[in-house]
Amino acid sequence: MSRCPAAARSSGSVCSPQFTCSLTQMSSMLDTAAEQMMVEQDFQEAFDTCDRGLGSLANMDQEDSRCGELKAGFCMLGMQALAELNQWQGVLSWIIQQYEHQEKIPAKIMQMCILLYSKVGEPAMMQDAARVWLHCPSNSRVTGFGMVAELYLLHVLVPLGDRDEALQLIHGDVGSFAFTEDQRQTALDVVEEKERRNEELPPDPGIRPDSEIATHSTTGSVIRKLEAMLRCFYRKVLLAGSGSFSIRKVFIAAVLLYMLLLRTDPALPSSFMWISKLLQLLRQMWTAMFAPYHQALTQRL
Repeated sequence: MSRCPAAARSSGSVCSPQFTCSLTQMSSMLDTAAEQMMVEQDFQEAFDTCDRGLGSLANMDQEDSRCGELKAGFCMLGMQALAELNQWQGVLSWIIQQYEHQEKIPAKIMQMCILLYSKVGEPAMMQDAARVWLHCPSNSRVTGFGMVAELYLLHVLVPLGDRDEALQLIHGDVGSFAFTEDQRQTALDVVEEKERRNEELPPDPGIRPDSEIATHSTTGSVIRKLEAMLRCFYRKVLLAGSGSFSIRKVFIAAVLLYMLLLRTDPALPSSFMWISKLLQLLRQMWTAMFAPYHQALTQRL
């Protein structure tokens, strides 16, 4: 039995023609869902496509890393579709249904869930799930653990005024894995500042104490939508191999980038970190697309 090409060999799985065909179909379905979501803005159809894709993936080899990436892509698009349909209340339960256990949810999806429920003003709905995820020992070694801990602190515990759990998170095992000494001190300053503001400001039902955090959450949510789309497109480029990919889809991706960037205010201090991450993703995508041609041209010269 033959092995997969180089991109597939890295996952350590054996590749049959039928399995490769199924992966290609799933990748095409993911592209269709993204187009329905971003271009056609048919959110219900986009969610239905994601749901069908997840159903098909459930019958495939879950140990293959490519299946995991496709599953995460369907889940992220499905989450956004549910939010656009104003069905955000069911997002977390739908995600848990796909992964069966809270602690098995990928870090990038947990980050999106925290930002989503913060944006709609219901951070408490993520408290139990995020706490379970962060205290799972195996998750402390995954990429993105620190970001989940940071978002949980800033967008859940601080807005809820849960000072005791915030301090426990900073000083406990989660904090030791997620933060450096400087980051821990910064986190403590944020908690103390929040407590001081709550004591100084008289209660006013017309002013939400977490309004500033909600503004930052909106910006972060837009950039994460862009990041998810870029990663999907970046993976598409990598899997293209020696073949050519559709100019039409490249054009669509460029239009989406333009539209989403217009919604991001670069003057906001909270945008700096996300713009830096965006720049890194763009550089990776550019390298994947044009580095082989540049190297070939250099060798000829």
